[in-house]
Formats: sequence, C-alpha cells, structure tokens
Amino acid sequence: MKFLISVIDDLGKPGTPEEMVAIDAFNDAMAEKGQLIFAGGLAAPKNASVIDNRDGAGLETGEPLFAAVENFSGFWIVQADDLETARTLAFEGSRACNRKVELRPFLG
Repeated sequence: MKFLISVIDDLGKPGTPEEMVAIDAFNDAMAEKGQLIFAGGLAAPKNASVIDNRDGAGLETGEPLFAAVENFSGFWIVQADDLETARTLAFEGSRACNRKVELRPFLG
C-alpha cells in the first residue's frame, strides 16, 4: 500500500539544521527498508498558483488555493504493508521534522 505523509508547517517556524539531520536519518532508514518512494520539500505558499484549464478556460490565480498560516511544507510518499505500519512511519516522521503531519492512503 502507498501512503502520503504531508508535513504541516506554519510560515513563522523555519526548519533548523538539527531537524534536517533528523529528517535525513529518517529518510535513510526508510530507504534501507524499501519504504521510501519519494520525499520532497515545497516552496512557501506565496509561490503557488491555482490553474484551471477545464474546457480551455486558461485561468491562473497567481495565489495559493488557501490563504492560511498552516500549509504543507513537504511530504513523503511511502510504501507500507498496512495502515498500522504507515501510522508508525507518520509518527516517526512527525518526530524527525518536529512538525504535525497528515497521513493519507493512495486510492487503489
């Protein structure tokens, strides 16, 4: 089963060097176990833009979907045998990055 673990951040709390070391160690541990599919950080929401080209509309907002202090600042796509294993990874990821995370399974 594949899961998305999204890192929930706020704009006033930049990551620390110690958190980056912990995140790298978490990524390495998952990679060694064959659980890590992909991990990445995201630019601040001010860099986001919603695009709508349904029916050729060609619309772009130049703004993020939501104007909120909390946002997604990164994510992991992981492979886990079951939900309980994915929950364990989410708890470990939250501890490593020192942020709340959201765990969500992929469909199918």
